Amino acid sequence: MLVIIGYVVVLGAVFGGFAMSGGHLAALWQPLEVLMIGGAAIGAFFVGNDMKSVKATFKALPSVLKGSRYTKDLYLELMSLLSEILNKVRKEGLMSIEGDVDDPEQSPLFSKYPGIMADHHIVEFMTDYLRLMVSGNMDAFQIENLMDNEIETHHHEGEVPAHCIAKLGDGLPAFGIVAAVMGVVHTMESVGLPPAELGILIAHALVGTFLGILLAYGFIGPLSGLLEQKLHESSKMFQCVKVTLLASLNGYAPAVATEFGRKVLFSTERPSFKELEEHIKQAKAK
Repeated sequence: MLVIIGYVVVLGAVFGGFAMSGGHLAALWQPLEVLMIGGAAIGAFFVGNDMKSVKATFKALPSVLKGSRYTKDLYLELMSLLSEILNKVRKEGLMSIEGDVDDPEQSPLFSKYPGIMADHHIVEFMTDYLRLMVSGNMDAFQIENLMDNEIETHHHEGEVPAHCIAKLGDGLPAFGIVAAVMGVVHTMESVGLPPAELGILIAHALVGTFLGILLAYGFIGPLSGLLEQKLHESSKMFQCVKVTLLASLNGYAPAVATEFGRKVLFSTERPSFKELEEHIKQAKAK
């Protein structure tokens, strides 16, 4: 929603200011300039990226129109699930969660938390390391190193769409100049026309530069920053799981381990200690 509001503000400020200064909006309507700039940008996008990056970018773009799903309620679900798992391990042993880990979709424990189950990446991350804990063949340092490497891989994959969009935005001003140059060339070959008509042709050519810069910094460029912010938010889920499980491996009680996980969350979504405690009690009651 904020993206749409921002676009409306950009358009209103630029075109509204132009109209208020006495400019004619019809003069800015140059579909051929848009064709040259947009076509060249799309072509360069396909040239500069492999199919995996192209698919990742198109898959990520719809997310910019959606609000963040990483809310306080989701983090409360995550930490309640972790707390319940660790308490079960503490009371019944690691082997007691083997069935839950091997088939989380059919697990009564996991099914109590639909918000977490909707994110198969975090479920897979969690169950993979719980499975390693059940096997008992790795110490905390080995698991921590493996977690760090997997989170880094997740982060690199998530950066691909943001980098592709950023490069596309960086190229738009140059393509605007290309369109403007084409307009100037057309003006030069029409030099025999009256001055009034030449002025119109020059104005049409300058629209190309204007459109390239406007699209780059008002529309495309900001999307890369938004995608990076969403990536950092998604990484917090993995870090929360990592810190909680490692604290448990190092011998801390479930309540203390979940407190470790709570402290790594962003302050804007981090629940208070009492909120987390009450949510865990409510989950146990269910």
